[in-house]
Amino acid sequence: MADAFEEDAENTVSIGEYLQDLEEQELEADLVLGGDEGKECTYSKGYVKRQAIFSCLTCTPDGNAGVCTACSLSCHDGHEILELWTKRNFRCDCGNSKFGEFFCKLDASKDVENPKNSYNHNFKGSYCTCGRPYPDPDVEEQLENLQCCICEDWFHEEHLGLESTDMVPRDDKGEPQFEDLICQGCATVCSFLKLYPDSIFAPVQQQTAMNSSKDKEVVEDAPLTVGSSKELNNGSFETPATDNSLKEDCNGKAVLLGENAATNTILSKCNQIDDPTTKCVVGLNLLEAPISLEKSKSMFLSKDWRDALCRCPNCTEFYKQKGLAFLLEKEDTIAEYEKMAKQKRAQHEQEQSAELLNNLGHVEKMEVLTGIADLKDEIGTYLASFDPSKPVTSADVHKIFENLAQKRRRMT
Repeated sequence: MADAFEEDAENTVSIGEYLQDLEEQELEADLVLGGDEGKECTYSKGYVKRQAIFSCLTCTPDGNAGVCTACSLSCHDGHEILELWTKRNFRCDCGNSKFGEFFCKLDASKDVENPKNSYNHNFKGSYCTCGRPYPDPDVEEQLENLQCCICEDWFHEEHLGLESTDMVPRDDKGEPQFEDLICQGCATVCSFLKLYPDSIFAPVQQQTAMNSSKDKEVVEDAPLTVGSSKELNNGSFETPATDNSLKEDCNGKAVLLGENAATNTILSKCNQIDDPTTKCVVGLNLLEAPISLEKSKSMFLSKDWRDALCRCPNCTEFYKQKGLAFLLEKEDTIAEYEKMAKQKRAQHEQEQSAELLNNLGHVEKMEVLTGIADLKDEIGTYLASFDPSKPVTSADVHKIFENLAQKRRRMT
């Protein structure tokens, strides 16, 4: 009997823990599925800006295909499925030529292939430059992976090419303090970002003094923001001395230049473009400017950094040529994806409630609404006097409904 009570005690949780667990599960579902209920194949929508994608190693062991949420549930139930989180501009492959004689149960009228889809080693279950799977069966404590917003691969912190994992922007509690990561491999093509003020880069805490002379040099050269160090050649994009004064951009607006921004000469030199009312924020024609191909450091970008990107014709064409046009699309960001997911979830809940009530008569409808209101009030009243640090037991739940029943008996 004593053992039974001990087992019950182990299975109890506090109100705070229970609510936090529910919130985390809801957030995780929003991030992964984007509010997709998994009822319809997304193929008919074309190349979706961003959606949850899965790889079926049972059907495509070479990892050269991806399927949507609905197909992963309906067509590949019981298969070896890899959850890839989200991919951009992807169209569901389920049932096309890569699956042999297997046909999609939800939409059989598909093209042979989707030529605009992009695949990497994630579709085979490998991640990072080390090529290890996740979770890694050979590691007891799983290391956190961070996703690059350009190639969409996942990386271990110690494989980002940083002097120390302490250079990953985090707060005192270890929570990430950046919106996007650009890995070391993609940082070269994105070296033009170093022409922008340091405000687009997430700040990191300065490292403490180190013992060796080599470490001292690292500290002295370490930028205040990861990724904003100079990487451009021919003296075109020199890194000036510290200058936090206000300067004017090509539109005559005041901007704050950090120590690693481009020189004043470069910023004040506006290119003549077809539309005289549109000025280049960068002040350079990136299509003609020499950009270094040297190995760069990984970059950590601050919140809403994409809003600062120049959208003049020259820069826009530059993004297209480099395969980076998606950086200007708000729908591409994880923040927007999560926002839309929450809106879909809320809308779905409202539709379900409305459908339920519409099938009831007026009297039944009022009884349901009154019952819901009474239940919410009773739970709120009970929890107001409840110690949130204490575990919730079945007796507590029974007490809530007992109080509610007594209330109704008094009313009748």
